[in-house]
Amino acid sequence: MGEIVLVISGASGAAYGVRLAEILGEEARLVVTDSGRLTMAHECEGLTPEELVQRTGSILEDNDDIAAKSASGSAAIDAVVICPCSGSTIGKLASGIGDNLATRSAIVAMKERRKLIIVPREAPYATVHLENMAKLSNWGTIVIPASPGFYNIPKTMEDLIDFVVARILDHLDRENELTKRWTGDELR
Repeated sequence: MGEIVLVISGASGAAYGVRLAEILGEEARLVVTDSGRLTMAHECEGLTPEELVQRTGSILEDNDDIAAKSASGSAAIDAVVICPCSGSTIGKLASGIGDNLATRSAIVAMKERRKLIIVPREAPYATVHLENMAKLSNWGTIVIPASPGFYNIPKTMEDLIDFVVARILDHLDRENELTKRWTGDELR
C-alpha cells in the first residue's frame, strides 16, 4: 500500500484533519498550508504541525517544496486528502493551479487518476464553490463535506468528528470502527 497525502488547508475544521492524521499515523505525508497552520493552532489548542507529526509518526512536508515526494506522479501515493479544504483551494484545483505542494499534490492525483478527496467545511457555500466542486466531482474527485450525521446519536464533539473521518477512511478503503454502521434495523 502506498502513502496518503493529507493536506490541512485554512478552512475551519482542522480537527477533522488532525483526527485523520492520528488514525493514518505513519501512512500519512502531512502538508499544512500557512492558513492551515493558523487555523490548526486556533482550533486545536495551539497544536502545531510539528507536534502533530511527533504524536502520529507521519511525515511533514514543506508546502513550499513542490519537488517533495507528494508532488511526484511516480511516487507510491495511494490518495490525496485535503481535510479541511478551503474555498480558495477548491478554486485553485478547479482551475488547474498547482502553485504549492498542497495544490500540486492534488493536481498530480488527478492526472495520475489517484483518489482525490476534498472535505469542504463552509456554510453556506457560495455558488462559485458549488460550481467548482461540481467540476472537480465530474473529474473524479470525491467531495465529502464536513457534515456529520446524527443517526448514531453522538454524545461528544469527538463523535461528530469521527463520523466524518470514518466516511473519509471508507473512501480510502481503510477499515475502521469509528462509528456504528447503519444496518436498516435501527428504526424497527
